[in-house]
Amino acid sequence: MNYTDGQEVKKGQVLFTIDDRTYRAALEQAQATLARAKTQASLAQSEANRTDKLVHTNLVSREEWEQRRSAAVQAQADIRAAQAAVDAAQLNLDFTKVTAPIDGRASRALITSGNLVTAGDTASVLTTLVSQKTVYVYFDVDESTYLHYQNLARRGQGASSDNQALPVEIGLVGEEGYPHQGKVDFLDNQLTPSTGTIRMRALLDNSQRLFTPGLFARVRLPGSAEFQATLIDDKAVLTDQDRKYVYIVDKDGKAQRRDITPGRLADGLRIVQKGLNPGDSVIVDGLQKVFMPGMPVNAKTVAMTTSAALN
Repeated sequence: MNYTDGQEVKKGQVLFTIDDRTYRAALEQAQATLARAKTQASLAQSEANRTDKLVHTNLVSREEWEQRRSAAVQAQADIRAAQAAVDAAQLNLDFTKVTAPIDGRASRALITSGNLVTAGDTASVLTTLVSQKTVYVYFDVDESTYLHYQNLARRGQGASSDNQALPVEIGLVGEEGYPHQGKVDFLDNQLTPSTGTIRMRALLDNSQRLFTPGLFARVRLPGSAEFQATLIDDKAVLTDQDRKYVYIVDKDGKAQRRDITPGRLADGLRIVQKGLNPGDSVIVDGLQKVFMPGMPVNAKTVAMTTSAALN
């Protein structure tokens, strides 16, 4: 074993060395066979060249000439066969050095020096190697969500999953929100009929070694392309039968009703699609004191991330 358990290794680095004595002897035998084949081919070619000259003077029969030419061709074929045997023996010898196929982190070694390892269907597992620079996040999307994003892409309001440009936000267990960003780099070519979902994969940069393969993650896809919007504290939204409204403070310091069209929540705040203008002062706290539009209020202006105070 040529590494330490849990060590990060580079592509091509030798991890294990298998006893190579048998394979080295097989390579030397193949090389000797190749050398003998080359010698025999040289002799066969010389004899063929001599018969080429003698056949025109009738000193050798045409039958013997054909036999010599055939022997020379056969000798060249023997060289190629012997060379193939050398190449195969060299490969077998090279395989005695087990190298890392990728950059990554190696698990603990499952064998130790002196253990017997096998190949084929019963091949011995030596260790597990996982990539650390980037990690994949696999997740399934239901049919309606998939079609929603396809429609957004066709209308030019979002990235298309076909061109693998969908951004994703990712959160791990114990984290608040979705602090990590990635990009979708794979979309399956069909839905799974039994579940009605389609498999997607996001690529996540792991240069800081924040993520360990096998972790569970929460994934959030943007509902549309980025856009400017007014956001308010959700408790500022009141209901009048089937209509939603808020109270704002006008320039005269009086409460005025504004009917709104609310959207989804974004980071704990409600998106207002229609009904408010940038800069409107929305009453959040003390709404029970506002009995009707036009009432004077004494408002304290604070950031919308903090509840406004109404005296």
